[in-house]
Amino acid sequence: MPIIDSTYKTPYFFRNGFVATVYSGLFRKVKLSQERERLTLRDGDFLDLDWSFSKEKTDRLVLCFHGLEGHGQRPYVTGLTKLFNANGIDAACVNFRGCSGEDNLKYRSYHSGATEDLEDIIKHILQHKHYSSIYLYGVSLGANLILKYLGERNNVPSEIKSAIAISVPADLEGSCKELHKPKNRPFANRFLNHLNRKLIAKMVKYPDDLSTEMFCTINTLRDFDEVYTAKAHGFKNATDYYAKCSCRQFLPNIKIPTLIINALNDSFLSPECYPVKEAKNSANIYLEMPKYGGHAGFIARKNIYYNERRALEFVS
Repeated sequence: MPIIDSTYKTPYFFRNGFVATVYSGLFRKVKLSQERERLTLRDGDFLDLDWSFSKEKTDRLVLCFHGLEGHGQRPYVTGLTKLFNANGIDAACVNFRGCSGEDNLKYRSYHSGATEDLEDIIKHILQHKHYSSIYLYGVSLGANLILKYLGERNNVPSEIKSAIAISVPADLEGSCKELHKPKNRPFANRFLNHLNRKLIAKMVKYPDDLSTEMFCTINTLRDFDEVYTAKAHGFKNATDYYAKCSCRQFLPNIKIPTLIINALNDSFLSPECYPVKEAKNSANIYLEMPKYGGHAGFIARKNIYYNERRALEFVS
């Protein structure tokens, strides 16, 4: 499809991508009542789904996936679900393994390409719920995950009608390099501190898998992926993990309408994260690249973000 000309007009103060990203991540508030459901996965581990509902009965559902070290109550997913609930669509926000306030049961956890967990979630919903139209919505890591899921298989359940991916690190190697640049050091350090706190708990429980000496070699996010993410999830190393899980290579095989919104001033994204060629050659990929917005910071009026309104328009 042609590249979409964005109509996003950011408030002047938030034209700075750093400011938009920080404000959206730390200061935005969304009030939403949710009901938690625990889902047992195929390997005996668990994850939690946070449900919110439309006032009227509906057969439409949006399934939301958060970013690195996020969870199902972060405003960048609850803002979307609140808007969809107000427009007759139920919502379920996924908490990846270990992200719902309780450590998961396995040494492994979640990562950018763990589509087997997405399969289990969708299978559960199709077996136990009543939805005939399901929309996938992902932000950052969660966006990469849903695009990989849609593109790596030939058959997607017919109930999945469309997808929306926001601030997608479509090339994980490139995005990792950007996160290690000085401009992103506050974000990288924050992510790494969260990840390392969780990893210390796993090191205590699984001393045969992770020694103190190995843990002490982790100084960057790439080190974390080298020492833990890759080895815990069956990859040779961080490079192998990035290569196999980057969603860009899977985009040409996506067969349902899919909207990607990546801001041009998103400091987390490298040039390789903007799949212009893939969008132009696809009948199903719609790529929108606003000039502003930072990383998931598409601030707009009434605390409803531009990407959330666009998502609702897209599924409607």
